[in-house]
Amino acid sequence: MTADRAIRVEGLVKRYGTMTAVDGVTFDVRRGELFGLIGPDGAGKTTLFRLLTTLLVPDAGRAEVDGFDIVRDARAIRARVGYMPGRFSLYQDLSVEENLSFFAALFGVGERDNYDLIAPIYRQLEPFRTRRAGKLSGGMKQKLALCCALIHRPSVLFLDEPTTGVDPVSRGEFWEMLARLRGEGISILAATPYMDEARRCDRVALCDSGRLLAVETPEGVVASFDGELYALSGRERYALLAAARAEAGVVACYPFGAEHHLTVDERFDPAHFRQHLAEAGFHDVELRRAEPGIEDVFMKRMHHE
Repeated sequence: MTADRAIRVEGLVKRYGTMTAVDGVTFDVRRGELFGLIGPDGAGKTTLFRLLTTLLVPDAGRAEVDGFDIVRDARAIRARVGYMPGRFSLYQDLSVEENLSFFAALFGVGERDNYDLIAPIYRQLEPFRTRRAGKLSGGMKQKLALCCALIHRPSVLFLDEPTTGVDPVSRGEFWEMLARLRGEGISILAATPYMDEARRCDRVALCDSGRLLAVETPEGVVASFDGELYALSGRERYALLAAARAEAGVVACYPFGAEHHLTVDERFDPAHFRQHLAEAGFHDVELRRAEPGIEDVFMKRMHHE
């Protein structure tokens, strides 16, 4: 495994009984890279985080974090990584400053030792430093969790859907902080269900059912979409969705904002499609060509796998 890789994963497998949560996953994260994991609930993202942070032991394959093996060198890895799980995991009855003091002591550092790293984040928390963590807003909780994960200046940061349930303004602020941390040389692996956040990553991996469907830059993922994509809109959206899915040449049809997106094959004829929908009672539909996004690539890969 090479020195320019902060994380290297080769054929990693984790099973729970008969269910395979991580199924032969292989990828790497470069030093100083912001790498995103994109996928639905149950895709295996959290299990992968727990493997890489040495909270679980793999059933097969191997991985290194900061050059250390996740099985043989668990203690060394834990001293070098920061981890924010998907669920807020700080002590709710401790204040902001008490939580920070506790995690500093846990890692054997002083609260001020790495203050320069967390200062831009902690300044927003200082007016609430005596408030119990459980009484903070969602955005402030995540900022406190990030400070605690950074207090020992980790070389690799793991973030499992850090902004889920947080308002859009706080989400944007959080990702601006991650961009600054990347500039400090910290390698970041972050899971997110939000496509606008995925576009902020240097590279992303599309995950489903424990496997990786693609690893590419956000622009590369979009460019990999082959074929035609259509947007469909009209009244009675659910009935329209069901009718569109039954038409010849429609490979997949799924809700996309106020519209439905359609991926199609060579049998699809837009004129016949409109005619059949009109005969079924859908007279107000609009069908147009659409530009694909990361979501569309993900949906198409899922249907092809």
